[in-house]
Amino acid sequence: MKNLKFEDLPRAMETMLEKLNALDKKLNELNHHFESQEPETLLTRSETIDYLKIDSSTLWSWTKKGKIKCYGISNRRYYKRSDIEDALVILKQ
Repeated sequence: MKNLKFEDLPRAMETMLEKLNALDKKLNELNHHFESQEPETLLTRSETIDYLKIDSSTLWSWTKKGKIKCYGISNRRYYKRSDIEDALVILKQ
């Protein structure tokens, strides 16, 4: 863009706007890609109990009945926040 003449300014601005729009589009695509790649939030049993404000026996019962999915590593149990939120249902008023 060295030696830009006044007559060339409108075309140069148009080119710059096209490039900025293309860049904005690419950034939005990358942002969408990385948003969908966020790791799942895992909660421990005690965090799940606190989150739902329930007793541990209730959590055990709901897990046993299949109302909430439980994931484990060794003897530890974890609950996905999305599974917990999916298990919540709207009650009729």
